Amino acid sequence: MGPAVVGLGFCSSCLKGRLNGLSKNWHRVLSHGVTRTIYSETGQWEKLYRLETRRKVEKHWHHKVKDNFTTINQLDNTKPKYYVLSMFPYPSGKLHMGHVRVYTLSDTVARFQKMRGMQVINPMGWDAFGLPAENAAIERGLNPDTWTKSNIKQMRQQLERIGLSFSWDREISTCSPEYYKWTQYLLVKMFEAGLVYQKEALVNWDPVDQTVLANEQVDENGCSWRSGAKVEQKYLKQWFLKTTVYAKAMKEALADLPEWYGVKSMQANWIGNCTGCFFDCMLKVDNVETGEKISAYAFNPEAIYGASHITILPSYRLLYGDSRVKGALQEALASGKDCLTRVSVVNLFTKQELPVIISAKCEFEEYLDCTIGIPSTNLEDATLADTLGLSYARVTETLKDGTERLINSAQFTGLSRHDAFDAITNQAQDEGVGGHLTSSKLRDWLISRQRYWGTPIPIIHCSSCGTVPVPYDDLPVVLPTVSTFTGKGLSPLSTISDWINCKCPRCAGAAVRETDTMDTFVDSAWYYLRYTDPLNTQRPFDKSLADFWMPVDLYIGGKEHAVMHLYYARFFNHFCRSQDMVKHREPFNKLLVQGLIKGQTFRLASTGKYLPRDEVDISGNEPVHAETGEKLQITWEKMSKSKHNGVDPEEMVAKYGIDTTRLYLLFAAPPEQDILWDMKTDAIPGVQRWQSRVWALTSKFIEARNSSVKPNPQFLRKNEIAETQKIWQNRNLTVSEVTSYFTEDFVFNAAISQLMSLSNILSQSSAQVVQHSREFEDALASLIIMISPMAPHLASELWKGMGHVVHKLCTHYNWKKDVLLQAWPTLDPEYLSQPDTVEVLVLINNKTCGSISVPFTICQDSKKVQDLVLQSDLGTTYLQGRTIKRVILSPRRTLVNFLVPE
Repeated sequence: MGPAVVGLGFCSSCLKGRLNGLSKNWHRVLSHGVTRTIYSETGQWEKLYRLETRRKVEKHWHHKVKDNFTTINQLDNTKPKYYVLSMFPYPSGKLHMGHVRVYTLSDTVARFQKMRGMQVINPMGWDAFGLPAENAAIERGLNPDTWTKSNIKQMRQQLERIGLSFSWDREISTCSPEYYKWTQYLLVKMFEAGLVYQKEALVNWDPVDQTVLANEQVDENGCSWRSGAKVEQKYLKQWFLKTTVYAKAMKEALADLPEWYGVKSMQANWIGNCTGCFFDCMLKVDNVETGEKISAYAFNPEAIYGASHITILPSYRLLYGDSRVKGALQEALASGKDCLTRVSVVNLFTKQELPVIISAKCEFEEYLDCTIGIPSTNLEDATLADTLGLSYARVTETLKDGTERLINSAQFTGLSRHDAFDAITNQAQDEGVGGHLTSSKLRDWLISRQRYWGTPIPIIHCSSCGTVPVPYDDLPVVLPTVSTFTGKGLSPLSTISDWINCKCPRCAGAAVRETDTMDTFVDSAWYYLRYTDPLNTQRPFDKSLADFWMPVDLYIGGKEHAVMHLYYARFFNHFCRSQDMVKHREPFNKLLVQGLIKGQTFRLASTGKYLPRDEVDISGNEPVHAETGEKLQITWEKMSKSKHNGVDPEEMVAKYGIDTTRLYLLFAAPPEQDILWDMKTDAIPGVQRWQSRVWALTSKFIEARNSSVKPNPQFLRKNEIAETQKIWQNRNLTVSEVTSYFTEDFVFNAAISQLMSLSNILSQSSAQVVQHSREFEDALASLIIMISPMAPHLASELWKGMGHVVHKLCTHYNWKKDVLLQAWPTLDPEYLSQPDTVEVLVLINNKTCGSISVPFTICQDSKKVQDLVLQSDLGTTYLQGRTIKRVILSPRRTLVNFLVPE
């Protein structure tokens, strides 16, 4: 008998006679000689999941699956929200498998949470400024704007072709004036809050890319991470953000966050122990104030009234570089030892005037270059002060009970050191002269970049008014259009006179614009907030919308961004909270870091050259060079073109399909682990076979339920009822486990393994159970729903076929809606009410010898029950050293029988 036509109630042999009732479109399809066989197009179920079937399924469901998250809906304050965010990419124009992995993770979580009844956003955008785009444009003779926009268009099309769904109405691009206007707005806010300053600094200079590099952008050989050039040390006037002001708050906030796969400790180590602070000081030369300030670090702020001097490194550069200060320091540098200078400072907190000493050291501990010497608390400071004849006061005394209190410390005299520490730092903060606790290893964020393609720093330099921020109403400061190229690349902003020359917003006199652009990390430090309100033209985002969606519930991205980017993003959010722009202190709740995807590389030992696969002979025991027979060095490395070990995502999808690719990336390893890409031995064949098994299982159900025999659970015999009980237990166990994997640990490989186990149990079901069991139908429906976030095209077709069978027993599903619109399966109340553990009788050769307690969730798992028995005292007594021929776990009763030789 041929396969039944699902939902129409007749067999396939009658199909020809019924075609007259189908639409004209169907006749047109037939007249063109196109054969379509999947149910969603023809109403006829194909029993086998062949390659051609898969292609038709994915083609048919592609747009329905893709369009699931593409519009901004009206907020419903009665429904919970879920914000899943994957780190947005640099628009290179070409997706790689790392992109596909991270976006498959976010897409899967977004679909799952939507099925749980959440309001979900899964936004996407483009980290579009920066050196790579600028350099690529220069190489091609293009404007970076033109190059970047073409890449964005291409990558968006790629994302859509491989079935990834995003909230596209929330799309942002950091190179758009509509976005970077608000980056500039936030920087002006920080300037007004005293968090933005400029000073000369010794920087890492890339002579090829002609720009400053962060320390993290210089490799262990002292070369640029992008150009490969040897980095030079150079003094430049640079812009900084005072991230150190929020150091202690950011360190303490880590305690309230979930475990971040080791990233919390990385953040904590990056920040360091926040036990000291900076105090602002006014510079003087020969007792005449210069109008310049410096900040000096105190290791023991509570003892600040005992300060004797300020020590700076020979490499230290002051804020604006007053010629009198430079001249005075230059005189002292010649001595090459710890020496006094004609420069002094007035501590703006204590009002003490202290001499400035140039240290004989080339560097201090950590990253400090300007410290406050306090002899009372530091022996080295005391020795230096005594050597140079500097006066200082002792500011602490020890009481009989061993506690210390302050003396000679103005209004703080008499306080314990602990209380004085809090009082002094808090008052310094209130007066705006320092006091923010930070570590000696943490430095402020250098944000200046000397390139064209970046967000312009919204500052104007006026000879009368000094440094003036661009007024809010004049934002954005738009990058000028540049079409002129030189041999070194784009004309820098500093050469575009009609853009640079402007009017001072305060005095209306002649002024010039700042020509540095911002580090691209500034653009990405707040993008998660813009996603909550991406179309707002009046402010960066509306507070009510940010408060509703924030914090990000799950942030997914590479571990290489676990320090710098995460630190800067947290800093921006802390600042926005201080300005009452958001209510949440931390931007991200859970963090999921993904490992790399590595491909196998083959290198010639003699030259180190990487070989493409077609030059490698793998026919023997060891791979050799096909041309010379030389043995090769084989390693696993991050995929790249230069190493000939990359995989094109679109080729992968074309060969195996979207769902197979998604399942592979989820099944091959837990998200935080690397994937070693080996097509012969890895998970690809496994997930292919599993898809075919689930398809066959659904086909079996469709054929049974479309027969003339109506299902009736009363037809089931005793052993078949026991079989349905096992299915019921495993269905509930799987729902419990998979839901946990999706919400807590995000170990999707374990979730897939659990689903495979359920599908195997269903595959073993007898024909009577398939025909008459409500439990089988419910378990199969639950299986397909749980597959759908990971393999949405396959699951959509399976659900469509299952939903249109003639006879169904389960009425709690909305069979008319697609699978992605179904509610996530829940546990049956009876299952929840069962005990946590059960007593399992242990038999040996059919004779009872005792019992053990077994967790209810595994009492039907023969292997796990066997292991527990063998590990118990009972197992040690009766089974140790004996050969176990067979283990029988009763499906009807809680007993296990071990068969052993007599």
